[in-house]
Formats: sequence, C-alpha cells, structure tokens
Amino acid sequence: MDVKGNLATIEANIKAAAERSNRDAHRVNVVAVTKYVSVYRTKEALDAGINHFGESRVDGLLEKVEALGSYPKWHFIGTLQSRKVKEVLPYVDYIHSLDRRSLAKEIQKRAKREIKCFVQVNVSGEESKHGLSPDETIPFIQSLTDYPLIKVVGLMAMAPNTEDTNKIRSVFQRLRELGDSVKKLSVEHAPCTELSMGMSNDYEIAVEEGATFVRIGSSLVGNEK
Repeated sequence: MDVKGNLATIEANIKAAAERSNRDAHRVNVVAVTKYVSVYRTKEALDAGINHFGESRVDGLLEKVEALGSYPKWHFIGTLQSRKVKEVLPYVDYIHSLDRRSLAKEIQKRAKREIKCFVQVNVSGEESKHGLSPDETIPFIQSLTDYPLIKVVGLMAMAPNTEDTNKIRSVFQRLRELGDSVKKLSVEHAPCTELSMGMSNDYEIAVEEGATFVRIGSSLVGNEK
C-alpha cells in the first residue's frame, strides 16, 4: 500500500474538482479514516503528511492516540454513545456525529474546552443512516444555545451507496444549501462554515459541491489490518 502515492492522487483529484467549481482546493481537508487499518498503516499516513485522522470506534481512537500522540487532529466520525463521551473528549478535535440533544448535554457536561462539532443530517432519509432530518436541523442547532462549549462548525452527511451520481450530488447540494441557511442565522455558537461530506467513492462530487472535509479510507490507507 503506497499511502503517499494514494494521497498525491487524491490531492490531484481534489484540485481538479475544486477548479471545476471555482473553489480553492486548500479549503479542502483530507481526513484519513483509519478504523480498518493498523497503527503501523496510520503512522504511514502521518509520515505521508496527513494530519487529520478519523475513527468511528472509541477503542480504535484510543489505540491510535496512544501510538501517535496528540499531534494529529483527531476526528470522531461514528455514532457516539453518550456514555462514551467522557472517553473521547480529552483527545478529539472534531465530532462529526452530533444528532441529538442528549448527546449535546453530555458533551457540555464533560467538556473542559470548546468542542468543534458537525451536526449530522440524514439528507437522503435512509433508515440505515443516522442523523437529523433537514427540517429538524435548524431548530436543533438553535436549541444548542444552552450548551456554550459546543461550537457547531458545520454539517455532516453521507450520500447513498449508489452508482447514480445525480442522487449523490443532490444530497451534497442539499447539505450545502442547509449549511448556507444556518450561516444566515448568524448564531454565535454555530458559524457553520464547514461541510463534512464525501468518501472514497464520491469525494470529487463532494468537493464540487462545497465539501471542506472529505473522509477517505480505502482509497487512501486501504481497509485491512
């Protein structure tokens, strides 16, 4: 597995996608999703120049943090159980899966500093996906004024697992439009300047539609320990 070569290819694709939509490619951050790979492979990614890493399991996060330290920026990208919040908060820079008030309450209770969060939105309405509906998103974000240690930096969504690029694009477009609506509220705790969307099979479309964080696993670091 040539992680450095994979990263060069991905960065070139991001640059081309950004140019197609008149965006600055430097606004796009690559989050290496390392949940299916070893500590050794994760270190390879760090050595290749990646400094954003995403884990979706608490034990995986803690294992990687112990090995790599706090130098990289750590993203928790999976569903986060309220009872696990106290374990991840000392280490994470971003949480990508804020989708309920009970979780917000626990983050506020356990946090010792401001926590950057993405509100997860189930744009496609699939039962298999977590997240708020688009209609629930703005009221939920407005309700977070009660939790001053939560900073809603943006929205997160996953596109359907389909070959239909129009369906994929429509999900990303809808998330961008929703993010723009949140920004217009000018709420201090929710600047919502970021969009976390796009994975190995659809990140180029996501970049064209405004992604600022793309979460890439298999095409970057592989998927086997």
